[in-house]
Amino acid sequence: MKQPIKPGMKLGITGGIGSGKTSVCRVFTVLGIPVFSADSEAQKIMNEDKKMKNGINEIAGENLYPRGILDRMKLASMIFNDPDRLKEVNALVHPVVFDSFEKWAEEQTIPYVIMEAAILFESGGYKLVDRIATIVAPVEERISRVTLRNKLTREQVMERIRNQMTDEERIKRSDYVINNSENEMIIPVILQINEDILTHLYS
Repeated sequence: MKQPIKPGMKLGITGGIGSGKTSVCRVFTVLGIPVFSADSEAQKIMNEDKKMKNGINEIAGENLYPRGILDRMKLASMIFNDPDRLKEVNALVHPVVFDSFEKWAEEQTIPYVIMEAAILFESGGYKLVDRIATIVAPVEERISRVTLRNKLTREQVMERIRNQMTDEERIKRSDYVINNSENEMIIPVILQINEDILTHLYS
């Protein structure tokens, strides 16, 4: 395969809760593009890193690992209602996740890689990528997806949506927008983004 002129490009993929980031990333994976999930990596680190576990418990003021793994629902209820605690947890977790991403990206041999993160902008993760694609979907569809998937109530999902950046804010700062409504076809848009990035890399 011909080497790209500008190797090592990073695409950030973001979107609000229930927007369908996993579905979009699955299509990129089929195209052979490696995907780093910042959220999955954060969960792994919070469950496996002893220093991280101690830090989380210190912020919470109690043991959030009663069975050895993080009680994510309890942590979520704490931080979504306490902006200061949320900042503390983010300051603890994000630098470690970003370091993992940088090391992972260096090991890849594909022209470009993807970092998927729900809070790409809020966390500062956008600084590590070259281009950004935001996924949007109607609020009712997002609520329906999350209540089915995560067994959350409608109000709990709305609380998370309110705590995240708006679609309008994300779109302003993005290079691409993928509309992941049930009435829209996402594959042609993803193919177009892939083609645009490869054209840029090889031209």
